[in-house]
Amino acid sequence: MSALVGGGDSLARSVSGTFYRAVDPAHRAAALAGSRSAGRYSRADVPTLYLSASREGVAAAMIAHSGARSPVLDVLALEVRADRIVDLRAHEALRSIGIDPAQAAAEWQETVAAGGTPSSWRVREELERRGAHGLIDPSRRRPDLWHLVLFRWNRLGAPSVREIPG
Repeated sequence: MSALVGGGDSLARSVSGTFYRAVDPAHRAAALAGSRSAGRYSRADVPTLYLSASREGVAAAMIAHSGARSPVLDVLALEVRADRIVDLRAHEALRSIGIDPAQAAAEWQETVAAGGTPSSWRVREELERRGAHGLIDPSRRRPDLWHLVLFRWNRLGAPSVREIPG
């Protein structure tokens, strides 16, 4: 099953289906533990699960991380069932709660390298404060692609994620 987005409210979507995650084979056993380094929506010490809605999305996302990863990655297929997901593609809905979509799309790697706090981390903090479990993030490299970022998963009341045996 491919990735599906449901719900009429852009600030509280449901998401289900198959998503993909690229992992270093040395860390495959911890793939569902989330990222171990800082990301667009996470400090290094804040577990976050970054997924793509397609294999093409994984490839597009990995371009931004080419210097910081293993040259060989396993791409895992994962079954996801999630609710309370905010769709960052819905600019007017974001503005209605005081979030400028440009804050989420702003450059983050140089800011983190300089010891700063990127605006995208503040977007996540605001969404979590409002009860979101994650967000849909449009690809900056390929506007027709999107990613799913989970703040919580595999806990009571949170989205569920499991590896699809393959």
